[in-house]
Amino acid sequence: MSEVAPVGRFRALMEESVLAPLVALLVALVVGDLLILAYGQAPGEVWALLLDGTWGNAYGFGQVLYKATTLTCTGLAVAIGLRAGLFNIGGEGQLAAGGFGAAIMGLWLPSGTPALLAIPLCVMAACTAGGAVGLVPGVLKARFGAHEVIVTIMLNFIVLAFLNWIVSAKLAVPETLHTEAMRVGTVPRLSGLVSAFHGSAANGTVAIVLAAAGATWWFLFRTRAGFELRAVGLQPDAAEYGGIHVGRTWWRAMAFAGGLAGLGGVNFVLGYKGYYEDGFAGGAGFLGIAVALVGRNHPVGVVLAALFFATLSQGGLAINAMVPKQMVEVLQGIVILAVAMAVPEVRRLVRQAAGRRG
Repeated sequence: MSEVAPVGRFRALMEESVLAPLVALLVALVVGDLLILAYGQAPGEVWALLLDGTWGNAYGFGQVLYKATTLTCTGLAVAIGLRAGLFNIGGEGQLAAGGFGAAIMGLWLPSGTPALLAIPLCVMAACTAGGAVGLVPGVLKARFGAHEVIVTIMLNFIVLAFLNWIVSAKLAVPETLHTEAMRVGTVPRLSGLVSAFHGSAANGTVAIVLAAAGATWWFLFRTRAGFELRAVGLQPDAAEYGGIHVGRTWWRAMAFAGGLAGLGGVNFVLGYKGYYEDGFAGGAGFLGIAVALVGRNHPVGVVLAALFFATLSQGGLAINAMVPKQMVEVLQGIVILAVAMAVPEVRRLVRQAAGRRG
């Protein structure tokens, strides 16, 4: 039994986290080939140009890392919610709140504050602000049964409008929609370590986010609280019967998810611009839904999916001379649909193969 169990877990991991996304990627490549041919271009040349503009040079790779860093945060925020049986669509507002919190902390701290203190404080402020926004739908769900999808969608508009008002009315630099530049707390660019990254927005936040992804994995699969969260997501009634406080698990999950999304704001505010700017999220909160779904709600899968979608996003700019960059958006939708269809089909095929071997 001790030998069978690891084999079973490995098979389940392959089935859930590897095979289905791989099938979806193959389907997307086939559809992409057809679209490229429809535009009268050679698929091989277009894909080669996309790879050369992303992973083929330091600047493009830096941009992929920058975009993937934010998408990892919003993807983890959605994944945590789904693991708890909740659909968190509030990543856009949580991301913006996190960026605002980091900027305010950077403006509030004295100019002489050392970076070793300022950066953690700004990161904590970002996570706290995002977590506070995520906490609201969690509490309303636990206390009144309010549907988290409706609440998170509405909160996106409320949070973004409120931040737009407070920045434009109180904090904005004249004739702009952004705050003053922070005096402390900025995260160094990767170009300071590797000169080839010069010009890209990649920065040290990538290390912070990778650590957060690792901590999320440890929380989900190595702690009692993570087990309770997953149990509630699978069957809340059974979890309640087993002694787990479902309502408390819900609001904790949403606060945790909001904190992860808020961490994504650090990437832009501390690592790129050095100030909060209205509209900086740019849809990354909503794209995090796709990242979580393709990553199968697993932290490792989310990181890989974030890299994939970031590659498509940056690659769309590289291939724009040959095919419209909107083709990338079509491919993103194809990947999501393919994952949704591939998961049950892969499960069926894997079980059939296991039955034949048995």
